[in-house]
Amino acid sequence: MALTQAVSILMIEDDDGHARLIEKNIRRAGVTNEILHLRDGTSAIDFLFGGDGVTRADHQPFMILLDLNLPDMSGVDILRRVKADERFRRAPVIVLTTTDDKAEIERCYDLGCNVYITKPLIYHNFAEAIRQLGLFLSVIQMPEQV
Repeated sequence: MALTQAVSILMIEDDDGHARLIEKNIRRAGVTNEILHLRDGTSAIDFLFGGDGVTRADHQPFMILLDLNLPDMSGVDILRRVKADERFRRAPVIVLTTTDDKAEIERCYDLGCNVYITKPLIYHNFAEAIRQLGLFLSVIQMPEQV
């Protein structure tokens, strides 16, 4: 099973343990799409908005799993930049973070995130939440990206 289109999943997550758990449980749900793991905001910005003007993101549709708490910049800044760019504004962004502050949740939705998930602190609950996310990813329809 895979997302309905040939879509790469761009996972922006600095915690390698969380990244492994996310990928493992998305795979358990049957999602076989490529998952690209970027560990910081700078790598994500380079991937999306490379200095040469041509990036991999220009050539293949993608969706983003975005942690807000990155070591070098805020995930909110990445979200703002992605949704402001005509090429990427339709790319689904799923915020997946430990932050459960209501103001932060509202800000992310105001900036255009599609789904906001707070990572549960208990391992089993986190694994189950990601498995359910994987099931969700296996059935969603994505818009054409410019």
